[in-house]
Amino acid sequence: MTETTSKRILVTGLSTYWGARLARELEQNQDVDAIVGVDSADPAGELERTEFVRVGTQHALLRRVVEAAEIDTVIDTRLVVDSTVTSSRRAHENNVIGTMNILAACSGPDSSVRKLIFKSSAHYYGCSQDDPAFFTESMGRPHPTGTSIERDIVEAEASIAEFREKNPEVCVTAFRFANVLGPDVQTGHVKLFDLPVIPMILGFDPRYQFVHEDDVVNALLHGALHDLPGIFNIAGDGVLAFTEVCSLLGKQFVPVLPPWGTGIAAQALRRLGVVIPPEMLAQLRFGRGLDNRRFKATGFGYRYTTRETVQRLGEHLRLQPILAGVREPYRYEREVEEFLRWSPYVRRGREEGGDRPPMPNIAQLSELQKFLTAYAGAAPDPREPSRPAPEPIAVSEPEAEPEPELPTTAPVDDYDDLEAEEVISVLGSLEGHDLVALRAYEEAGQGRDPVLRAIDGVLARREPAGTR
Repeated sequence: MTETTSKRILVTGLSTYWGARLARELEQNQDVDAIVGVDSADPAGELERTEFVRVGTQHALLRRVVEAAEIDTVIDTRLVVDSTVTSSRRAHENNVIGTMNILAACSGPDSSVRKLIFKSSAHYYGCSQDDPAFFTESMGRPHPTGTSIERDIVEAEASIAEFREKNPEVCVTAFRFANVLGPDVQTGHVKLFDLPVIPMILGFDPRYQFVHEDDVVNALLHGALHDLPGIFNIAGDGVLAFTEVCSLLGKQFVPVLPPWGTGIAAQALRRLGVVIPPEMLAQLRFGRGLDNRRFKATGFGYRYTTRETVQRLGEHLRLQPILAGVREPYRYEREVEEFLRWSPYVRRGREEGGDRPPMPNIAQLSELQKFLTAYAGAAPDPREPSRPAPEPIAVSEPEAEPEPELPTTAPVDDYDDLEAEEVISVLGSLEGHDLVALRAYEEAGQGRDPVLRAIDGVLARREPAGTR
């Protein structure tokens, strides 16, 4: 295991719970320089540092994003493992075709990608009566696939294995996650355990193994911070019989599903609102266990065992009726996100807390504008190799520039009679040179800190004057 810190990360599936949750966790790591999230739908959570690009899995567009941002790490979180959330055709397009396109975007002799992390599922192994007590990563699937989701996962991992062979310089990691439980994530088993009475298959009490949603995200982060080539099982320590799971949740279980014709009986339950996906039926019969020792050997420590994961879910289910009226679901709104990212008031609070570097001063902005104006007019293509190297920006020596003459009047009528809030409300309608003059006038006159910060914020977001 080699320790490394990914600097420029691309997260796929930003509209899913896992993609948005992972992006938020990556934002807390100051060693990560850039986080780019891609998806065809809006993000599933609030993001600050992450740049969202609305793009699907078209490999040509993804390749342009990867090349432009010089991505070194790609974390693919899109895999659909629940057949009830979409149709078989769309799941196949996402799981198989989408994975192939992402791999194509990451390949090539000039690709900057040096690490690929693929979020897979233990559905790869399937569930059968003669399965081993615990699957190890070296074991293949002992039986042919029985459901469309399992076929998709096997095909997607085959593409990952082929990519690994053709690109030996890329560190390729595949995580096979056990059944996930948690208070925020919605999975097939979470929905099953939320029923007033939990159905079982008559005559079967399968063994179960779970992983907490926090450990899922921490495992992906661990993969981003270390070079872990290969396949790893991710599951909490210990196994539980299905009846033990129900008891820990405080739920009644009823063996209403017959051992023969189980699929037909499940279809009948669907009409009553009880949805059990086909990939879950085999597990309700035979169960499954994963050997998690290989991943723990890399230094990863699970926060929750299988039993603790179930207990945590039980606590959440008991409190859910109380908290249901308090929580408000997140909804992506571009204007709100822009406010959270760029508002001078939000930025001021973070600067005081030390979370962000201070904004550039007016002298630095002026120097930067002059440099970009001259540089942009020298040649039409900034990537032209024949372009001479630009002179360095001497932002550390503002005294070399002549002192600008302070304006005697403000570029806003009756400015001296306006309150700070009134001034801030009109800043967006002013041109760049008026903002510079207004800041100088304010600094020489009343010197109101909120106004100065607001002007700096607008100037920082504006394009350089010579590129308009």
